[in-house]
Formats: sequence, structure tokens, C-alpha cells
Amino acid sequence: MTDDQNNEQRIVSSTRDVAAAPDTIFALIADPAEQPRWDGNDNLGTAAPGQRIHAVGDVFVTTLTKGVDRDNHVVEFEEGRRVAWLPAEAGKPTIGQLWRWELEPLEPGRTRVTHTYDWTNLTDEQRLPRARATTEDKLRASVDRLAELAECDT
Repeated sequence: MTDDQNNEQRIVSSTRDVAAAPDTIFALIADPAEQPRWDGNDNLGTAAPGQRIHAVGDVFVTTLTKGVDRDNHVVEFEEGRRVAWLPAEAGKPTIGQLWRWELEPLEPGRTRVTHTYDWTNLTDEQRLPRARATTEDKLRASVDRLAELAECDT
């Protein structure tokens, strides 16, 4: 690994204030069936209904646009405030990537939304180019799409 690779930024995030209540936004994040609607990476194809996240230890399955299933292991959860998961190939250990959503209530009907992608533990060389391509702009696209959906529900 070169010095540039050792020093590269492996945690990327995007934050935006959204004109919707935290519960409205969180409902769209914590229901995997809703996730393909706001995915700014255009990587999620589908997720079966009925997988709503409720706690650390939950596992939900998403199908990527290329038809591959991912088991997503929930590692952080606070209802209405924070959720994070580690993806894995179906039936295998997690691959070193963390997706996190944090919601901070502002005044009534407004929420600060932060979306973070942390790939500090990713070691699979084949996955590194895609990880590097997951930029702040891609995360912002997810936040913007999520905001549009949540603000329509308000």
C-alpha cells in the first residue's frame, strides 16, 4: 500500500437540514423496503417488505441492482435518532463497511440528517475502487432523495 493509500480518507459523510420530523425521516431509513427509493448510489434494487429495523442485532436483506443479496447487520440503533449497519454477502461475515444515519431534531418539523459511509475496516482489494467512488456527493444524493420523500410526507 502506498503512503497515499495509507492516508486516504475512509470516512465520508454528508449533512443536511430537512423540513420533516425525525420520526418521518427515520421511518424511511429503518424500513429496508423504502431504501431503494432514496439510494443515491443507485446500488439497491429491492428489499422485501416486513423487515423494519427495531434493534441492534437485526439483520435485513437487500438485493443489489446487479441481483446479489446482501445481509445487513444492524450494529447501532436508537429509535428515531440513529441506525447503522454492516453489509455482508449472504451467509458470510461482514466486509468492513459501515453505513450510518444520524438524526438530530431541530425546531419542530426540522431535522439535521447526517449520512456516513465508513470503510476503514475494508480490506478486500476488489471492493476498494467502489468504496473510493462512494464520495460525499453520492451520500448527499441519498440525503437529498430522502429529504424529498420525507418532505412530501409532511
